[in-house]
Amino acid sequence: MAELDTTYQPNKVEEKIYKMWEKSGYFNPDNLPNRSKKTFTILMPPPNANGSLHLGHALTMTIEDIMIRYQRMRGLKTLWLPGADHAGFETQVVFEKELEKKGTSRFEILKEEGGREKLYQMIWDFTQANKLRMEEQVKKLGASCDWSREKFTLDPSIVKIVYQTFQRMYEDGLIYRDNRIVNWCPKHQTALSDLEIDWQERNDKLYYVKYFLADDPKQFITVATTRPETIPGDFAIAVHPQNKQYKKFIGKLVTNPLIKNRGSYGDNIKVISDDLVEKDFGTGALKITPAHDAVDFEIGKKHQLPLDYQIIGWDGKMNDFAGELKGLPVLGARQKAIEILEKAGALEKTEDYKHQVSTCYKCKTTIEPLPRAQWFIKMTEPSRSGKKSLRDLAVEAVKSKKIKFVTKRFEKVFYHWMQNIKDWNISRQIVWGIPIPIWYCSKCGKEIVYIEEGNPQKCPSCGNTTFEKEKDVFDTWFSSGQWPYATLGYPESDDFKNFYPTSVMETGWDILFFWVARMIMFGLYTTGQPPFEYVYLHGLIRDKDRQKMSKSKNNVIDPLGIIDFYGSDALRMSLIVGNAPGNDPIVSEDKTRAYRNFANKIWNASRFVLMNVNDFNPNTQPVLSKEDKKILKDFEKLTVDMTKDMEKFNFHIAAEKVYHYFWHTFADKVIEQTKPRLQTEERPQAQYLLLTLLTNLLKLIHPFMPFITEEIYQMLPNKSKDLLMIENWPQKI
Repeated sequence: MAELDTTYQPNKVEEKIYKMWEKSGYFNPDNLPNRSKKTFTILMPPPNANGSLHLGHALTMTIEDIMIRYQRMRGLKTLWLPGADHAGFETQVVFEKELEKKGTSRFEILKEEGGREKLYQMIWDFTQANKLRMEEQVKKLGASCDWSREKFTLDPSIVKIVYQTFQRMYEDGLIYRDNRIVNWCPKHQTALSDLEIDWQERNDKLYYVKYFLADDPKQFITVATTRPETIPGDFAIAVHPQNKQYKKFIGKLVTNPLIKNRGSYGDNIKVISDDLVEKDFGTGALKITPAHDAVDFEIGKKHQLPLDYQIIGWDGKMNDFAGELKGLPVLGARQKAIEILEKAGALEKTEDYKHQVSTCYKCKTTIEPLPRAQWFIKMTEPSRSGKKSLRDLAVEAVKSKKIKFVTKRFEKVFYHWMQNIKDWNISRQIVWGIPIPIWYCSKCGKEIVYIEEGNPQKCPSCGNTTFEKEKDVFDTWFSSGQWPYATLGYPESDDFKNFYPTSVMETGWDILFFWVARMIMFGLYTTGQPPFEYVYLHGLIRDKDRQKMSKSKNNVIDPLGIIDFYGSDALRMSLIVGNAPGNDPIVSEDKTRAYRNFANKIWNASRFVLMNVNDFNPNTQPVLSKEDKKILKDFEKLTVDMTKDMEKFNFHIAAEKVYHYFWHTFADKVIEQTKPRLQTEERPQAQYLLLTLLTNLLKLIHPFMPFITEEIYQMLPNKSKDLLMIENWPQKI
């Protein structure tokens, strides 16, 4: 029997152990010996292939590895399928920052001949290099996932299924194209979904503007607005039907105080009534700018107002329709508009005003609501085939307990969001992503879904043979929302038949709506089954002062730096202990250092035991004393309690229990009390007790600290398997 080194050095152990695990093939469920028919499946939330792993990824990998190692030791056929996400818009944003460092931009590249293909290839190469680096980082965390099944969201097999889902939903009446107000980021020049905007509180001004009657300039109606620069795009003043103050104005025309000569669009503005107007906001009269506000757009449609008079361009500057404001950025145009209104006697007053402003969640640029033809998914309407709406399918699955939230409070949040859900804009005006498989007939304009290679041969409406391809790509959540069944090869593969539905979806609570809710909807719609049984949402990493980690606060902890210094096992324990599901965990270097000390305690205690069992015959069982039996009975209670905790997803409690038992009971009491017996005729009993406890403690600790436990296990004289990772979880001793 080999002897342990005098000190534990994780940097000498961890790489060697991981290679041993990989060589065994046991990460692959098909190679696991003596498995039950019952499966346990986790799909790794695919990290974005645009950078290095951060501490949040480390938390994800640790929790999921704990689950998979525990269930593997319970004898289940376990699959943890890894992958990476092309991450569409987010990756393009990261790559654009790299281009800026080189003094160029995607817009410059797109001007070149073949620029679109060139930019795509550049981002592809960027993500593939990141993907390889991330895989090595995941391995350093000890993740026992099946690399033979690894997937990327741009794999042809994934794209094929994504296209099939799009075609099916299109034919089922759930996907449609419409011209409506979208959330436009002028910096990145793409539309964003409602979930991809941040609301920031700002102190602005509320401007009270007079609109004079066209036939009686002495009379006017006053409107309160935060955006006087959009007045050139006004086509109505709306008041609530029950607002008696303005009843006499309804149906009359007022002049636009900022622009004349709008040609065929007309110069004057009609006063209308509509129940969408808030009676108590401002003056009770609302200026209607259909092309620059979502509510105004809806009112404009009802009253047949022009919807396409867009005065702010895609670059965020005022265009030719803006009159004297042409060429100015929005804030500059606002100041210019105020000056013009003051000179015309149309600015009645201004007030300080605090309100919420929508911004791009990546660059914080103020969102411009602009009209654009986009592709949408219906979230609240039933399909043509008679299926319930995507929202209702998801809500019923949770209410019926087909899908269970580990943390109940997130179930309530889920219901609230579903109640208020709107149709989902899935178009993105970027290069990086999965192209939307739509072609437009160059003659009659008919849209055609075509998911095969090449292009359609003939227009089914007019017989034309030339087409224009849709340039937009899918929102990345459209493809990653299909991750559970797409990665498992829906509908015919053995993996889909064996491992779907999956067991647990574990991820951060911040993407409950971005990803989890959409996976539920897609899974139920496409396969008729929920994509997973449990939803486990972990919190966001906080520092010791409970601040969210960010580069700007200079409090980000690099997980790989911690591993290099303290070892992966210490990091994993620091991420788990004290971390209840859904709560934001606090991580500090002091905490990690404490669990490095625990690793040393495990090493030293194990070294002592192994040094004193060289002459022990593991095939014999000596007669134990009453005290020895009590110690083993107490240990059995620990295994029962820990098993209950593991089954209830209380990994933080289980980890703390085994930590305290090993340190304060096994090391501080049992070993110390046993030392004298090793020098007497009771040596066999003492050896049996120590070796039995150590062996089973290594099993209990293994899901949390796999490297050190596997290294020690390999030295045991009584090991029953070639690797600890496939040992049986302790039951009775």
